[in-house]
Amino acid sequence: MLSVMAATSRSGVDGHSWSKWQIALVVGAPVAIGLGYWYLRNTGSSSDRQKCQLTGKKKTSVQSVQTTNNGITRGADDVHSTNSSVEAVKSAFEQSQDFKKEGNRHFKDGKYSDAIRCYNAAIDACPKEKVYDLSTFYQNRAAAYEQLKDYESSKDDCTKALELNPTYVKALHRRAKAYESTNDLKRCLEDVTAACLLDHFQNQAAIAMADRVLRELGHQHAKDAMAKRGPVIPSKHFVKTYFSSFHNDPLSSYLSQKSESDPVLNGESESKSGFLMANEAFQAQRYEDIIPACTQEIDSEESKHKLEAMSLRATFLLLRGEYSLALKDLEKVIENEDADAKLRVNALIKRASLHMQMDNAANAIEDFNRAAELGPNISDVYHHRGQVYLLMDKAAEAQTDFKKSVELSPEFPIAYVQKCYADYRYACVEQNIEKAKKAIEEFEEAIRKFPKCSECCTLYAQVLNEQQEYEKADSYYQKGIEIDPDNAALLVHRGLLQLNWKGDIDKAIYYIKKALEMDDKCEFAYETLGTIEVQRGNFLAGAELFDKAIQLVKTDVEMSHLFSLKDAAKAQAVVVEKYKIPLSDKE
Repeated sequence: MLSVMAATSRSGVDGHSWSKWQIALVVGAPVAIGLGYWYLRNTGSSSDRQKCQLTGKKKTSVQSVQTTNNGITRGADDVHSTNSSVEAVKSAFEQSQDFKKEGNRHFKDGKYSDAIRCYNAAIDACPKEKVYDLSTFYQNRAAAYEQLKDYESSKDDCTKALELNPTYVKALHRRAKAYESTNDLKRCLEDVTAACLLDHFQNQAAIAMADRVLRELGHQHAKDAMAKRGPVIPSKHFVKTYFSSFHNDPLSSYLSQKSESDPVLNGESESKSGFLMANEAFQAQRYEDIIPACTQEIDSEESKHKLEAMSLRATFLLLRGEYSLALKDLEKVIENEDADAKLRVNALIKRASLHMQMDNAANAIEDFNRAAELGPNISDVYHHRGQVYLLMDKAAEAQTDFKKSVELSPEFPIAYVQKCYADYRYACVEQNIEKAKKAIEEFEEAIRKFPKCSECCTLYAQVLNEQQEYEKADSYYQKGIEIDPDNAALLVHRGLLQLNWKGDIDKAIYYIKKALEMDDKCEFAYETLGTIEVQRGNFLAGAELFDKAIQLVKTDVEMSHLFSLKDAAKAQAVVVEKYKIPLSDKE
C-alpha cells in the first residue's frame, strides 16, 4: 500500500515514535545554550503594603527624582545628596513591588481588571533603570489581559517586557499563546521555538504548543500546495514494490502476459486495443503511457476489458496522487455487481488504502471489512488490513490478520515476514520477552524460507536495530541491498543505522546520498537527510531538503508532516540567529 508500506518500512528505525517537534528539534541534537543563567530579583518590603490606586496613579513623589547615567541623583534645585536620592529611588521601587503584590492577589482571586490597575501603578512607580522588574510587571499585566481575552493588549505588554528583557521565556511563551489565539501562527512558532531553546526544552507546555502549531501550519501549507500541484509520477522501483505487495491481484494475470502471445490485432490494418497497449507499457516500464491507454480502452465501444482497464487506471491515478479521479474509477468497479469478485476486492483494498492516506482510518477499515465479506479467502485483504492495524498501533488485530493471510497464502513472503513483525510488536506491547525471542526466531526462519525476499531482511534488520544488535542488523541491510540493489530506501535505513550504532554522521550521509544517486525520487532520503542537517544546526539546508521531499510525496498527510519539519527548521534558523545561540555540534 502506498503510504502504509512507507510508514511500516520506517517504523522501528530507532525503536521510538517521535512527534514532529521532537524530530525537528530534539532527537540527536544536544543544544548548548550559551546565554548564561538569568533570573529576576524581586525584593519587596515586609512592611504594611500600600493599597493600589484604582485610577492607576501613584502616590509617590518619584516623578520629582531624576537619575543620571552615572547614578548621581538630582532634584529640581540640585540640593539633594546622593544618599537621599538613593533612598527616594528605593522607596519608589518598594512601592512598585507592593503594587505588584497587590495585583498578584487580585489576579489569584480572578479580579483581572483590578489586577491590571495595580500593575499599571507598579509600572508607573518603578524606576526606569529597574528593567527586569519592569519587564515582570508588563508580563504580569499581559497575563491579566490574556484572562480577559484581550490578546492584542497581551501581545503588546509581552513585547514591552521583551524589549526590556529579550530572553524572558515566560513573556515569549505568553506572547506565543496570544499569537496562537489570533491565528498568527508564524509569529507564534518563532516565539515558542525561542522559548523552548532558551529554556532547554524543560517546559512541556511550550513543547506541546509547538507541536500543535506545527501540525496546524503543516496542514494549512499542505492544503494550499496540494491544490496547486500536478500529478507526481513515482519511481520505477516504487511501482514495482507496490505491485509486489499484492499476492492475489487479478490484474497481474493480464499484466504478466507477453504481448506477443495475445491476439492483439483484429486484422493487419487494425490498431491494438487500449488495454493491450497499457499492458505493453507496463512490461516496458513506460508508466506514463498507461493511463492514456486505459482511457482509450474504457472509451471504446468494443472494449473487452473495460473494468480491468478502469481498475488499472485507478491504480496509476492513485500512484500519481490523483485521488479524486482514482476514487471515481474504484467506485465504478466496486459497485458493479457483474464484475469479477477478485477485481472488486482488489478495488476495495486500494480504496481502503486511499482512505488511509487521507487520514480516514474508519472508512479504510469499513472497506477492508466489506472486502473480507466479498472475498473471505483472498489473503491480500488480511495482509493489507494488518498493515493498517500496525499503523493504528493495534498490534493484536494486526497479528490476527497476518496469521490469516499466511494461512491462505503460505508461500507469499511479504505476508509471512509481516506476520513475524506483528508478532514481535505484540510481544513488545505485552512486554513478553519469550514471545519476542520466538518472533525473532521466526524472522530467521522466514529468511531461510524466502532467501530472495529483501523485505524479510529489511524488517529483521529493523528489529535487530531496535534490539541494539547493530552489527547483525547492518549485515541484514547489506544482504537486503544485494537482493534488491535498486531499493534506495534500504540505503537510507543503513545510513540511519550508522547514527544509532556509531554516531557516524559522515557515513550516514554517504549512504543517504548514494540512495539519492540511485533514485532521485526517494523522498524518504530527502526527509532523513534534512533531519540530519537540522540536528547538525544547518537549519536552512534542512529546510531545502524537506522542500525537495515535499515535491515528491503524494498525500496531504505526508506533505503536512514535511511542511511541519520545514517550518520548524526555518523557525529555529530565525531564533538561533536572533539570540546568537551557539550549537555545539554545528560544523
